[in-house]
Amino acid sequence: MQRRFRPRRKVCAFCADKNKNIDYKDVATLKRHISEKGKILPRRVTGTCAKHQRKVTEEIKKARQVALLPYDAE
Repeated sequence: MQRRFRPRRKVCAFCADKNKNIDYKDVATLKRHISEKGKILPRRVTGTCAKHQRKVTEEIKKARQVALLPYDAE
């Protein structure tokens, strides 16, 4: 009987690197958490923990308000 491949659990990038800060002005970091259509990706896709996912979502919404990120796909 073959063993099934179990994918490795993703580690939260923000927990792994304590110096990494989530900020609405850091558009490059926030873009990694947005799909091509402009939707916020869920944490099971990005691998972030619940605490940091809430913070990422909050900062993405701030960046959208000040027009650093689009509300929808371009």
